Amino acid sequence: MLNLILFRPPGAGKGTQAEMFMSRYNLNYISTGETLRSEIKAGSALGLKAKTIIEAGGLVDDEIIVQIIGNALHAERRSDGFLFDGFPRTYV
Repeated sequence: MLNLILFRPPGAGKGTQAEMFMSRYNLNYISTGETLRSEIKAGSALGLKAKTIIEAGGLVDDEIIVQIIGNALHAERRSDGFLFDGFPRTYV
């Protein structure tokens, strides 16, 4: 199983590279932003927590994001790995 994380600033070509990796290695693409928006739209407990933080002008912490990504990982079973975009969301 191959798992990739792309790190670069906006406009650096992550999307272009992601498409190539997904096609070549049969990877599922997990976008933190898209997954977060889906959880909020679904009205899940995690989505509602995230919505409250976002509406207050904050950045959703990694603990919530990890749980949301965990849900996405369990939902996707048809690939040889994952490509993550937008995670982690904090700098160390």
